[in-house]
Amino acid sequence: MSFELPKLYPITDRRLSGLSHTEQTARLCEGGARLVQLREKHLSPREFYAEAVEALKLARTFGAKLIVNDRADVALAMGADGVHLGQDDLPPAAARDLLGVRAVIGVSTHSVEQAIAAARLAVDYIAIGPVFDTTSKERPDPVVGLEGLCRVRAAVGHLPLVAIGGITAERAVSVLEAGADSVAVIGALLSTGGRPAEISSRTRELLSRLSSPHPGPRS
Repeated sequence: MSFELPKLYPITDRRLSGLSHTEQTARLCEGGARLVQLREKHLSPREFYAEAVEALKLARTFGAKLIVNDRADVALAMGADGVHLGQDDLPPAAARDLLGVRAVIGVSTHSVEQAIAAARLAVDYIAIGPVFDTTSKERPDPVVGLEGLCRVRAAVGHLPLVAIGGITAERAVSVLEAGADSVAVIGALLSTGGRPAEISSRTRELLSRLSSPHPGPRS
């Protein structure tokens, strides 16, 4: 399928934000996000499914797409727009068989070698990271840096590329300039110190920073 990544790709986190996935999706979409990934590591499948269904209904009112992290079964059951898979999750080809040709399927990579391997698969985009140090994952992979991001960009050609890991509002433009098509952001949007109203304004401000073209290296 033809899939165009927006420059900003927020990811939800209930523990960091203190909000349900629906509430996070609402505030992100109010700020202008049109692609949101639901990431859940602690709820039961039943609880996550219930929240995800409501988040999807909310996203549709904004014309936004919703991607589910890891759980292709939840994505299928709720009718999500796609799934984002880690290196140890369901193989992308199996997810494609399950979700169909119209589903958006992305995959996480953590090195040039993994990115090259992923580029040969039936995926719509590749994520590379962490680009910088991050606290959003309990056991993060080694940092690849902007140099590593540039190498991945050259290695995978024009396949849509998402950068993730430690990306702040101040760093986001340099990440696009290094070759990413989109920045995946968690803490910079959701870590508001108990002021959830700031999520929308932070999203809006970051989109504004990213709004002008930022050419990066292409193979």
